[in-house]
Amino acid sequence: MNKKRTIYTIAEEMSLAPGTISKVINQTGNVSEQTRKRVLAHIKEVGYVPASSARMLKSKRTYTVGIVFTEESDIGLEHSFFSSILQHFKTYVEKEGYELSFIVKKLGKHELSYSEWCANKRVDGVYIVVGNYNDIGLEEIVKSGIPCVSNDMFLPGLHTVVSDNDQGIRISLEYIKNTLKKSKVAMISGPLSSKAFNERLIAYHKYMSHFSLITHENYVVFAESFGFTSGYKAVQSLMNQVTERPEVILVASDDIALGVIKGLRDLNISIPNDIQIIGFDDINFAKHFTPSLTTIRQDRKLLGETAAKLLLRLIEDPEYKTEEVIMLPVELITRESTKQ
Repeated sequence: MNKKRTIYTIAEEMSLAPGTISKVINQTGNVSEQTRKRVLAHIKEVGYVPASSARMLKSKRTYTVGIVFTEESDIGLEHSFFSSILQHFKTYVEKEGYELSFIVKKLGKHELSYSEWCANKRVDGVYIVVGNYNDIGLEEIVKSGIPCVSNDMFLPGLHTVVSDNDQGIRISLEYIKNTLKKSKVAMISGPLSSKAFNERLIAYHKYMSHFSLITHENYVVFAESFGFTSGYKAVQSLMNQVTERPEVILVASDDIALGVIKGLRDLNISIPNDIQIIGFDDINFAKHFTPSLTTIRQDRKLLGETAAKLLLRLIEDPEYKTEEVIMLPVELITRESTKQ
């Protein structure tokens, strides 16, 4: 039979649903072993090449993006903010015909560097969702010449899409001064190994002075990690060391801020009556917590999709030139943890 085959003609020839043929080819979904073997045997017999495989042969690309998702605290995919960005990135690149493959340091019993892993899998590009600056393997990937983008790290040669941290802290402090009419503002930062936390702390000091707000040396406390428990411990430390209670606490991330709220409640401090709280990120749970969290919203969908579009452009046009850092705007979302 001399005609162009598709999954639909294959399905018709075998009296199966096109979806079943697609599941076998893409190794997804539930298909019985007997059916899988029968489909693969028929495909081999008639010489059918899936469109994606033909496209790879023609372009010399694998249409695969390597994913790095690692940070100092090793939270990984449980990180509510970055996992959400990854989902939006994934949705976009899959729509464009690419698939994702997580970069690991082991293949079976073999230890590999990130660069060796990328060469072994022949990935077209790498997406560093979030990374650890102490991981020298990430710098090796960037220097290898493989197109790379990130929503977190800043390295020479790496294209990074991030939210405007300076803007986020500035509009928070403007809101505190002009709307809340408060002046004593403390800050709970995350670990300064994170570029984002570092930028937010720098902005806090800059705009506290600019707006003539009141701070003290012991008004700044560092959470030991990135999550709820570290926020709980940090606010306990803050309240133990202050002689004058702050009116508002800025917290460098929502995950930490939720721990701060719990810590203050366990100290019988009312939010927002005694102390008001402002977070940063607008994670999904922020609006469901009690009290719901006033926070700086980062557009996770825009962050993920912008990174995806940029990486695919770099893959498809090696001569494409653009800024290494793309800054996206943020906005203040007011909820119950603050009150006028």
